[in-house]
Amino acid sequence: MPDKILLIACGAIARELVRIRQLNGWEHVDIQCLTPELHNRPERIPAAVRAKIDSHASRYRKVFVAYADCGTGGALDRVLDQYDVERIPGAHCYEFFTGSETFRNLAEAEPGSFYLTDFLTRHFERLVIKGLGLDRLPQLKSAYFGNYRRLVYLAQSDSGALRDLARRHAATLGLDFELHRCGDAPLSALLQPVLAD
Repeated sequence: MPDKILLIACGAIARELVRIRQLNGWEHVDIQCLTPELHNRPERIPAAVRAKIDSHASRYRKVFVAYADCGTGGALDRVLDQYDVERIPGAHCYEFFTGSETFRNLAEAEPGSFYLTDFLTRHFERLVIKGLGLDRLPQLKSAYFGNYRRLVYLAQSDSGALRDLARRHAATLGLDFELHRCGDAPLSALLQPVLAD
């Protein structure tokens, strides 16, 4: 029987997962990432996860999925139920980066919040500006972001360069900027019970 664990993950959290695996000494965990572009097409996430399970699971004693629901409307859970595979709880990565209670507090303090992670800060141009077509149709900015009031940067790292970049992204969108440092601890705590064995 294989003794390794397969972690199927969103490519947007690959750096964090590799860092957490290394810090915890989880050499028995293999990480397989799906393209982060699925964030813009969440209806494709369940089929992509299914394909990854079908092609790799037989070589592992356990499979765990490092996705929240991520906009699939429960479709990801229906796929995972067929395989008896668990995932990270929550609606989206913002929640597991901060912890559920902290995220709830942030959302209640200002419902009109747009969130960036380290990954989304680095790839803002590709995933937000080009991904939403704002490079071609800048007038869509008010349609997409008109109801937002602030941009909250959920920082996993202490990078001043990323903080400054996130602040510029807030200015691009015409939003107030707020920094919330979360590091890797909330995500690591969620993974510990399933990956540490």
